[in-house]
Amino acid sequence: MTHYPTQFREVASGLGFPEGPIALPDGSCLVVEMQARALARVGTDGRIARVAKLDGGPNGGAIGPDGKCYICNNGGVLFHTDEYGLRPMGQDPGYRTGSIDRVDLETGNVEVLYETSDKGNLRSPNDIVFDRHGGFWFTDSGKTRPRDADRGSVCYARADGSECREVIFPMLVPNGIGLSPDQQTLYVAETHTARLWAFELSAPGEIVRKPWPSPHGGTLVAGLPGYQWFDSLAVDSAGNICVATLIKGGVTVISPDGKNIDYVPLPDMYSTNICFGGSNQATAFVTLANSGRLVALDWPHPGLALNC
Repeated sequence: MTHYPTQFREVASGLGFPEGPIALPDGSCLVVEMQARALARVGTDGRIARVAKLDGGPNGGAIGPDGKCYICNNGGVLFHTDEYGLRPMGQDPGYRTGSIDRVDLETGNVEVLYETSDKGNLRSPNDIVFDRHGGFWFTDSGKTRPRDADRGSVCYARADGSECREVIFPMLVPNGIGLSPDQQTLYVAETHTARLWAFELSAPGEIVRKPWPSPHGGTLVAGLPGYQWFDSLAVDSAGNICVATLIKGGVTVISPDGKNIDYVPLPDMYSTNICFGGSNQATAFVTLANSGRLVALDWPHPGLALNC
């Protein structure tokens, strides 16, 4: 039986709705600040240094094969503050489109890599993972407005800007995305349904599409009862999928077959993202976005090393 942590330590506070943590080899972490519209570096001493300003709404991030930081930019959301803290409230009035941005960590220069896929404008890119071939998968959650909402998708793109293809459609607010240790399975978490889906991969950027009644070619791994949402995810070296969980704030750990589900509670309704780092990838870094904090937990299974 795996014993998951009950204690955490605060790494940094005062962040503007942090998401997309990336643990760096020197012990620091990159985080996006969606509300502050910035990419920040959190040092081992907890000090925060802004790396770049990002228009719109920076969301998930990953280090690419060129050493630059690739950002899913949702194009901008409205924010509301109440007794629970800061939370997003739908499409920003100034929204134009979503994008994939690329940040030079040395200079802070930001370039827009993609604003469209082969199916049209990107709506709200959310989370991203690179494969061992140097390409990347990302979720496009779609935008929510007062009376309607977009259907979401998953795309595959090349880091050199040459191709961005929609592969999976439709999904209901797809959010977290990750690869199994053998890179034969792609995992995608849907936010409002609190469902985790698995897609068998046949080649870089290609899935083995399951027939109906699968709504999009995937296989359901697990779904949570009650009122809770899924956000970003990370996969550990044992193949478990660790999904940041909203409303019932914390991290939900799901085995690849969906039979074992554990839950690690955290004191924030918007426990949004998780990544692994530290010595032997044994530290889980989690963003607590309502309260603007980055926290760390000692994890029982080392995290899976990411492709970069």
